[in-house]
Amino acid sequence: SIGTGMSLYGTFIPYVGTFLIFSDYLRPSIRLASLSGVRVIYVFTHDSVFLGEDGPTHQPIEHLPSLRLIPGLEVWRPADGLETAMAWARAIQRDKAPTALVLTRQKLPAIARRDGFDRREIGRGGYVLEDSDGAAAELTILATGSEVSLARETRTLLRAGGVPARLVSMPCFEAFRAQPESYRDSVIPKGSRLVVIEASRIEPWCDLVGEDCLWIGLDRFGASAPAPVIAEKLGFTPAAVTEKVQRWLERG
Repeated sequence: SIGTGMSLYGTFIPYVGTFLIFSDYLRPSIRLASLSGVRVIYVFTHDSVFLGEDGPTHQPIEHLPSLRLIPGLEVWRPADGLETAMAWARAIQRDKAPTALVLTRQKLPAIARRDGFDRREIGRGGYVLEDSDGAAAELTILATGSEVSLARETRTLLRAGGVPARLVSMPCFEAFRAQPESYRDSVIPKGSRLVVIEASRIEPWCDLVGEDCLWIGLDRFGASAPAPVIAEKLGFTPAAVTEKVQRWLERG
C-alpha cells in the first residue's frame, strides 16, 4: 500500500521486496496497484521448493499462478542475470502498471546464448534459447527461472539419445501474449510436441500453450531438505526429466 501511495504521489519509483510466499499478504495491495494503473515493482525471492531447509511453510507452490491471474500485472521469472536485467528494464519502462520479478534463493549459472542473439528478444516475454541444431525438432521444451538450466541439461541428454529438441525460455507470460501471432508461432510452432517444466502449479500454462503436452510441475507441498535432495525427491533432475520425456514420446 505504501508503494502504491508513493507511485501515485510521483517523483519516486517504489519497489517492494520480500519472499514469494508472502505475496499472499500483499495481494490486495498488488491488485489495487494494478487497478489504479501505477508503477510499483515487486521483487519476490525464494521462489520455489529449492529454497531448501526452511521447509514447505516457506516454499511457494501456487503463488506464481495466482500472481499471473491478476489483470495488468506482468510477472517475470528470469533464468539468469541477463534476463533479470531485461526484466528490471521492462519494469522501469512500464509507468502505468505494476511488475513482479520472481527470483531464486539459489545461485543460477549465466546462460550462454547463440551468436548474434538480440537481448531485446527477452523483453518479448518468450524466446528461443536453443534451437534443434539444424535438425527438425521433435519437441519444444518450455521453462522459466531456475528450471531453464534444468531444461538445458535435459535437452542435451535427449539430443545424445537422438531426440532433437528446441528450448524456449518463457520469463513472462503476459509480455509473450502481447506479441504478434506470427512471433508467438515462430517461438512455439503449431503442431510441435511440447514439454513444460516449472517448479510450481502449472494451470496458467494451459491458457498459453494448450493442454496437449507433458507437464512437469508440482501438485504437492515441498519438504525441508537441501535443494539437491528436494530435486531428487520431486523428480526435478536432468535424468528424471529426460526419462519422463522419453516415456511420453514412446507412448506417442
